[in-house]
Amino acid sequence: MGQSDTALVARRTLVVIGLVLATLAVLTLAEHTRRVLTWIVIAAFFAVALHPAVNWVTRRLAFGRRWLATLLVFLSAVALFAGLATAFVVPLAREGSQMVADFPKIIEDLRSGRGPAGELMTRFHLIDYARDNAEKIRGYASGLGAPTLAFLGSVATGVAGVATIFVLSYLMVLEAPKIVDGFLALFPEQRAERISRVGHDCAKTITGYLSGNLLISFICGTLTFLTLLVMHVPYAGLIALFVGLTDLIPLVGATLGAVVACLAAFTQSTTAGLVVTGFFVLYQQLENHLLQPVVFARTVQLNPLTVLIAILVAVELAGILGALLAIPVAGILQILARDIWDTHRGRPKSVPTVGKDRTPAVGGDAELAAAAGRQATRAALAAEAPVVQRDYQPR
Repeated sequence: MGQSDTALVARRTLVVIGLVLATLAVLTLAEHTRRVLTWIVIAAFFAVALHPAVNWVTRRLAFGRRWLATLLVFLSAVALFAGLATAFVVPLAREGSQMVADFPKIIEDLRSGRGPAGELMTRFHLIDYARDNAEKIRGYASGLGAPTLAFLGSVATGVAGVATIFVLSYLMVLEAPKIVDGFLALFPEQRAERISRVGHDCAKTITGYLSGNLLISFICGTLTFLTLLVMHVPYAGLIALFVGLTDLIPLVGATLGAVVACLAAFTQSTTAGLVVTGFFVLYQQLENHLLQPVVFARTVQLNPLTVLIAILVAVELAGILGALLAIPVAGILQILARDIWDTHRGRPKSVPTVGKDRTPAVGGDAELAAAAGRQATRAALAAEAPVVQRDYQPR
């Protein structure tokens, strides 16, 4: 082996070692900044979801001023969420104060075996169990101080996270054109067009999924609240809010919310429990066969097996956040895989398309160039034909 070969091997070895060390450094940094990275990812998803609205307002209402359009859209979003929160928080506060006022009566009914909950306590001998294990229960209750402090700390962190996500989303939407143009300027024109096309597909997938999922969850929570209110189930607002939030989780979320609502209804009366159970059975059919196909018509459609696998992997990696983002991430991966496959076959899509319109162009770049050349040749011949005919004079 010559000296040049030895130098080449040494250089490649150093490159490999450098890549390994850089990868370890990136993974270590990601582990220590996991919370901040999570906020950035959530903010990016919200920014992508609000980007089309900001573009529309910039063209129609803000006289081309993007900062004004961004401010109007975010203020509208804050007003919308504040209105929804008020619609739920006011009943929750009223029901919470009523529960505190009725708490002594509830305890007395449980001890006496009165009411549906009291009958259940008596039937399953829960009162005797509580009486026999009073010391253990008291010791467990006395040890709740530390978890309570930890819970309050997590609440404060959550509030700071929400504020940070809001600011990050605002800045991302405001600076989106500069960021995108600067990023695309790093690549050749043809590759930049491909990246722009694929990015447009991914953005439409995220926007459609987030807006559609929020709309479906709002419908689910509203219908649940009305059903519980008609059946006189206590704490209808709290239960409906829980059902609406769990419905954001794909596949299993609505079932979790339905179980809690049905149990609360059965504690009120058997009739209320049966009615609420029937409502959720009918609503699941409505959501699966009508709401989701209509709302998600413009998003990338994933088969149930892909959705289930994506959710299981995402939950294992990122918990509840992973479950919420599993479907749009799986849709983005599907778009990337389809683009790579279409480009490999020489049949890339000419325009951004998602959902049922995912159809490649008729031909690749070579075929398109050939077709353009043939069309130019025909045009040139057609332009010269009258001249030749006019110049030709038979003798």
